[in-house]
Amino acid sequence: RELLPVEVQCQEAQLVVTVHRDLFGTGRLVSAAELSLGPAACRHSRMDPSQKTVTFSAGLHECGSTVQVTPDSLIYRTLLSYDPSPGSNPAIVRSDPAVIPIECHYPRRDNVSSGSIRPTWSPFNSALASQEKLLFSLRLMNEDWSSERDLSAFRLGDVLNIQAEVGAHSHVPLRLFVDSCVASLGPGAGTEPHYAIPDFNGCLVDGRSDATSSAFVTPRPRQDVLRFQIDAFRFAGDPRSLIYITCHLKVTPAEQSPDALNKACSFSKARNTWAPVEGTRDICSCCELGNCGQRG
Repeated sequence: RELLPVEVQCQEAQLVVTVHRDLFGTGRLVSAAELSLGPAACRHSRMDPSQKTVTFSAGLHECGSTVQVTPDSLIYRTLLSYDPSPGSNPAIVRSDPAVIPIECHYPRRDNVSSGSIRPTWSPFNSALASQEKLLFSLRLMNEDWSSERDLSAFRLGDVLNIQAEVGAHSHVPLRLFVDSCVASLGPGAGTEPHYAIPDFNGCLVDGRSDATSSAFVTPRPRQDVLRFQIDAFRFAGDPRSLIYITCHLKVTPAEQSPDALNKACSFSKARNTWAPVEGTRDICSCCELGNCGQRG
């Protein structure tokens, strides 16, 4: 096949730019030293004398590249620069400098049918916390979970449908967990009296109590959503009926397997055992001990 002057491969973690040294199709081969990538002027990573090509390999966030976020895509942009060296006679010029724009487009949602695009590369993932604010929400939902509940008043015997969700303008798929929730008569988890609902990094301990059916809802509607149901209650000996629920939510990369610190476990009274929404049963064994390690 005919070799194009510049070819770009948009890979998961990097872009690879292959430049034919006959860049302008004139027969004059440019020197590798005259080529650079990005505002940081990164140098080539390899040469192929037989093919007369120069190849640049750079991480998507390297060499001064920029990223644009659109509703559907992430667009990484950089530049290939050609800066001709002066010839033996500096009084004459035989070629002009050139700048070639380069773009890589990535969908913000996985391509489920082909599986060829899994944009979960480490450079973005590790920079996620510093570059992006995660928008967590916790809402009381109606009986079929289709919308937020209009009324916030409950009677004893009612079931509270609670939905936790995270919104992120990110192409890194995330899995949401509810680490803990504390009910209290005042705002803030430290108010006395208080009562733990999930605790110990995702153990729904309220479901361990007698005469309750509290549990996480399985399966999840999406990885970035987690639902749980708790039976309505009030604090004994206190006339106040307004209860505050304060939760600690967190996320992990969706591809990361759940473990003892990142889990959603419910207690089954019928089986007298703990079971996770996803993951192996052993990750819930610490729920019975009431100690699942360090809090995140």
